[in-house]
Amino acid sequence: MIETLKHLINTLAAPTIFLPLVAVLFFLVLHYYRLLSRPAVAGGILLAAVVFYAVSLLDNNFRHIVAKPDNVPITMMLFLSGFCVWMALRQAAINDERIERGLPPVEKEGNETIFVWPDLVYIEFLAAVIVGVLLTVWSIELKAPLEQPASPFKAPNPSKAPWYFLGLQEMLVYFDPWLAGVVFPTLIITGLICIPYMDINPRGVGYYTLKHRRMAITVYLFGFLFLWVTLIMLGTFFRGPNWNFFGPYEFWDVHKVEPLVNINLSEIIYIKILGTGMPSHWLPREIWGLALIAGYTFVLPILLAKTVLKNFYAKMGLLRYNVFMFHFLMMMLLPIKMVCRWMFNLKYFVAITEYFFNI
Repeated sequence: MIETLKHLINTLAAPTIFLPLVAVLFFLVLHYYRLLSRPAVAGGILLAAVVFYAVSLLDNNFRHIVAKPDNVPITMMLFLSGFCVWMALRQAAINDERIERGLPPVEKEGNETIFVWPDLVYIEFLAAVIVGVLLTVWSIELKAPLEQPASPFKAPNPSKAPWYFLGLQEMLVYFDPWLAGVVFPTLIITGLICIPYMDINPRGVGYYTLKHRRMAITVYLFGFLFLWVTLIMLGTFFRGPNWNFFGPYEFWDVHKVEPLVNINLSEIIYIKILGTGMPSHWLPREIWGLALIAGYTFVLPILLAKTVLKNFYAKMGLLRYNVFMFHFLMMMLLPIKMVCRWMFNLKYFVAITEYFFNI
């Protein structure tokens, strides 16, 4: 029974299943946030997660991964991220229910103020002391995983970046460095800057709410939880030797080799579909991928503005709509590319190797 359950979890941890499953759970949580944020329900979910984690520690392979000193903070981050999201959704659920009954939000009801000195400074100083003590005890009890000096003759397998760069390292699997390391991080920053200016809803300012700020909150949480925290979790717990995927109870076999069968879109069209040779010049060879990317980036926003997003376009205006759609489509390009790689072995939509331009 236990081995069957482990095998089932390892199967669900496969990226083709895990990523859609996380996406479904994400939208279910936002849809049923009032129910799931109730203390009794959230407490039951937390208890189940803790029991699952504690029981899983009995497995040698699971314990070997999560008990690494540099992986312990990632486990804590997952629980703390869940707690912070629950706390915000709980406050939002309370305020949304109060507003529906004609009452003001909790934050608007009272007018209690405190002084920066000494009240706020005292709290911050006390928090700094507590965190300092915890970090000191942590550094003494949990040894840093220092290894031998770097050598070109012996590289660690897998060779991983620090946890805060694991999302970028995972993106490097699907995109060229100029996209994954420069363009996308820049768009993350500009997107976060633009969210308050793109969401022009005058309601929902100064208090917790999801009903009045659903668009901004959903986009932000999707980018943070689904496309960042999930990538860190994948890179930490599921990426093993040779950068292969392993289940949480699967042994990290350094001899596991998966054949590289990834092919570009141009190869699929000319070789598999048309049955002809590849054109020698890059323009006719990659015209299909260029047309696809151009349609996705420039034509799709226009079609959406005239159809399903017609009201959204009218409310946002031309400039805000275009800025929002550009950042949103670039954000969605990552999960689209991940699914295409896992399900269709697609490497690049556009592969202009002559000029090091690959998408």
